Amino acid sequence: MSYTAAVILNILITMVAVISMFVLMGLTGIFSMGQAAFMCIGAYVVGILSTRFDVPFLPAVILAVLGGMLSAFLVGIPIMKLRVDYVAMITLAFGEAIVAVLNTFSNITGGAMGINRIPRDINLTIGIIIVAFVIYIVLHFKNSKFGRQCIAVKNDPISAASMGINVTRIKMTAFVFAGGLTALSGAMVAYATSYIDPNSFGSTKSIEWISIVFVGGVNSLSGSVVMACLFSMMTEMLRATSALRTMIQCIIILFIINFTPNGLFGEYEFRDIYLWLRNRFAKSGRKEEKK
Repeated sequence: MSYTAAVILNILITMVAVISMFVLMGLTGIFSMGQAAFMCIGAYVVGILSTRFDVPFLPAVILAVLGGMLSAFLVGIPIMKLRVDYVAMITLAFGEAIVAVLNTFSNITGGAMGINRIPRDINLTIGIIIVAFVIYIVLHFKNSKFGRQCIAVKNDPISAASMGINVTRIKMTAFVFAGGLTALSGAMVAYATSYIDPNSFGSTKSIEWISIVFVGGVNSLSGSVVMACLFSMMTEMLRATSALRTMIQCIIILFIINFTPNGLFGEYEFRDIYLWLRNRFAKSGRKEEKK
């Protein structure tokens, strides 16, 4: 795989992870600071299955997604009725616990040395297909009846409950769905890099994804996708100067929070922007005809 293809594939992986964070924050208002743990679970499921049991690409990816969803379900049972701040703290603790467990059971996970020689069974074409599929699914999820219920729960859970919406079930479903998407991104990481280790999936990744969603617009899937692409490109261009990269990212985040609290895209999607531009051009055309 060429350097350019590897960079683009890394951008696609980040997009899938950020989209999963959008499902939590943008649709349901769940603030998870340990979302990278599900990426770790997906990566290790693929790593163990492919290196120890020679499981092919598609079954391994499916099992990784199911592993992420099962983990999210087990974690979500005790926390979905809690306040947002408690959910953030517990998911952060869960993420750190996963890293500690993987470092401890070295006979299975390789410990701090990780797992290597994972087959590179993913390429740019497969990555693009996966991202297109994820965007399609999440966009329809957002526009569905269930997506509207998620948004109602995010805006006012008490009012949503009074209208007959099962708030806990809505949150749990979104949490499990997001866990599966994040595990999918972890499976892509394992196949793309052929090496994984627990320390690559710390809370720093989760915080970075949260920042990307905030900058793009918590309520906009398009904003999350665009900013995931731009932040990943900036990370690659400034790889040699991590301090400068961190400073630039912090400046961008502070600027957005102070001047555009709803993010660059606000609540708009690409389709909304296209329709607005088309209407503007149509009005301009009619004015010129009248003249």
